[in-house]
Amino acid sequence: MPESTPRPPDGGRAEVRAALSGVDPVDARAVWRALGAAGVTTALYPCGDQPDPGRLAALLTELDAHCPLGVTLSVCVQVATVLPLLAGADGPAGHARRGMLRGDTVVALAVTDAAGSGSDLLDATTRVKLGAGTATVDGTKTWITNATACDAALVLARHRDARHFTSFCWLLAPAGAPGVTISSAGRAFAGAGVGHLRFDGVALDPDTVVGRPGRALAGFARQVGVERLAGALWARAMCHRLLAGLGDWLRRRPAAEGTLWDRPAIRERYARCLVAVRQLDALCAPALATTDAVVSPVDGMVLKVAAAETVDRVAAEAVRLRGADAFRDGGEAQLRGEVAMFGIAGGATGAMLAGIADHADELVAAGI
Repeated sequence: MPESTPRPPDGGRAEVRAALSGVDPVDARAVWRALGAAGVTTALYPCGDQPDPGRLAALLTELDAHCPLGVTLSVCVQVATVLPLLAGADGPAGHARRGMLRGDTVVALAVTDAAGSGSDLLDATTRVKLGAGTATVDGTKTWITNATACDAALVLARHRDARHFTSFCWLLAPAGAPGVTISSAGRAFAGAGVGHLRFDGVALDPDTVVGRPGRALAGFARQVGVERLAGALWARAMCHRLLAGLGDWLRRRPAAEGTLWDRPAIRERYARCLVAVRQLDALCAPALATTDAVVSPVDGMVLKVAAAETVDRVAAEAVRLRGADAFRDGGEAQLRGEVAMFGIAGGATGAMLAGIADHADELVAAGI
């Protein structure tokens, strides 16, 4: 399908910069409102329900340059996952989606349960009882981005007991509904509003069910690939930013008769980081050449692992090379702890590698 609005040559970075001008970069709600008011959020979806990869990369690059990691995370989850999952919905979900595009509404993605394995959603225990005119939710969702700042949560809940792909549905639960308890997860990822959501007999109208019961995991399986692509695009932007700052610092840092940059061992360590980032660039390139952010399951897993390992390597080397300077407020030492999320959120690296191994023959044959 052709684009209804052509992608700008810079992917829309100038539009994002203009939208963020004068906005408090540590206020996630203000950032979200500014992006919506400027039309940046709507422009992400020129061809339908999925974000344009080039515009998504531009948005994440500018957010990474101007905002703390937590604020970028707050936006990323909503544009890469929540908005697409609500596409085509009517009733409360459709109303919420329109509010999100304007920047007026924040919706948390409530998937990970307190009980069971975070990587295996078939073990999720949050339940909904669908009755005549009611939908009653019980359970606890943990480590949810935007939990403490959301107007509503898109909740993955089990509507049947069977441990099966078709036993789940999505519900849009207002944050202020009776029986909903929200608690902060602490100071991690400042600006992301990470917290825990508890549902105790939360009675919702049946029109809060989003889509057909039984189709939730199928839709999420498709969307999680877009989420992993978004994570790779963000990690890529972060690595380029870190290396640019590190390279400038090394060239200015006195050492003996010259600077640290003059030492061959340091240049080699820096160059190895460049190679890793260029490899991540190459993995992202096919998606950036299209207008469709949907990637295959195995490509999504490869992107997820590559992004996590690359950003960890670059952040770790930046800490080692900068030494004490890396521990300044907002420095690389703090960032290194936060970027560990790339190897955990949306599927732990170990689980991704197991999935990639399942496709070993296919991946080997692709290069022959």
